[in-house]
Amino acid sequence: MQISELARRTSVSVHALRHYESQGLLQPERRPNGYRDYAEGSEREVVFIAMSRQLGFALPRIAEHLADFRSGRLTIAAMVQALQQRAQELADQAAVLQAQRQKVLEHMAWLQARAPSSPSSPPSASSPAAPWPRVRRRVAGLPSSSHRSSP
Repeated sequence: MQISELARRTSVSVHALRHYESQGLLQPERRPNGYRDYAEGSEREVVFIAMSRQLGFALPRIAEHLADFRSGRLTIAAMVQALQQRAQELADQAAVLQAQRQKVLEHMAWLQARAPSSPSSPPSASSPAAPWPRVRRRVAGLPSSSHRSSP
């Protein structure tokens, strides 16, 4: 089948299919006229790749499992393990983002506490100098002055 037919059947764009091919995930035959000719089993592989991408798996990681998927050796246990790892990666990313969000809110509060009462007036020189919010975390066992010397 031609690339346009595979794209239609799988709801994956022609551009994405060409990208998967360039990354070595798909290997269509070539007709004498140079057109790609995908085997019927390609549809199943493209759906596997597309579903994996929806879950956030990178193409190199998908490639690791694709050979087993093609041969029918990809077990449910292996898929569950990969999904557990992905879920943990997402939890780790969420924790990093939550910590970053908290830091943004702290900086925003620090700035708002120093805002003049009138939006058009500049902060007065007589306003008390407050320390800047912490930029680096303190490392346990190290004196806090060791962190202030580096940018």
